[in-house]
Amino acid sequence: MKGQEWYQENDVANAYDDKRFSGGGRFIDRREKAAVLDALAPVEDKRILEVACGTGRFTVMLADRGANIVGMDISEAMLEQGRRKARAAGVAETLSFMQADAGRLPFPDDHFDTVFAMRFFHLAPDPEGFIEEMCRVSKSQVFFDTFNRYSTRSIYNWALPMGSRLYSGREARELIVGSGLELADVAHDFVLPYGFYRAIPDWIARPFRAADRALGRTPIGDHLASVSYWDTRIRE
Repeated sequence: MKGQEWYQENDVANAYDDKRFSGGGRFIDRREKAAVLDALAPVEDKRILEVACGTGRFTVMLADRGANIVGMDISEAMLEQGRRKARAAGVAETLSFMQADAGRLPFPDDHFDTVFAMRFFHLAPDPEGFIEEMCRVSKSQVFFDTFNRYSTRSIYNWALPMGSRLYSGREARELIVGSGLELADVAHDFVLPYGFYRAIPDWIARPFRAADRALGRTPIGDHLASVSYWDTRIRE
């Protein structure tokens, strides 16, 4: 997987949340969690798999809301951060973390109600193969996000240490249709790229985020968005 060695470094895992979701990065965290909850709700008693769960931001949140959830990642260092979060939140006994390869999910067909992945497909060298595995183990729903090719994300993409794959809207839709999925809903956001928000304090980020949302609600907002959230269903 692209950037796999970088992603699994202990120092990357230890600093992952602080570097991305402190200061102005809090706006990213809130929006991503809202996108997951909007798409997956209601989650109580739902059997869910999070692919590439990282430090467990979403896994722990959904377990706290009653989901029967497994968080899976290739990085043991990231998973250990997730276990610490689960203990701190009091949900360590109600969820599972496991190390596995997203290209060969260790579950039988139709095992979960929902399978989702956030911050994953920009690292995937074989997106078709990965999403086919997600479809295989899901009974109904597959949810994921993409970073968009024709957006401000492309300005700094070349400098990222792990690299990043960007998708056009056409490419993402072809990925969905080619995997036997039907698009239920899609949302677009963040005209300004994530890297901008991570680089500034919360109080500076707040007015920029308000302007970002306002521009996103205009007719050109979807075309400028750097992130898309794709909510799909297994085709009957």
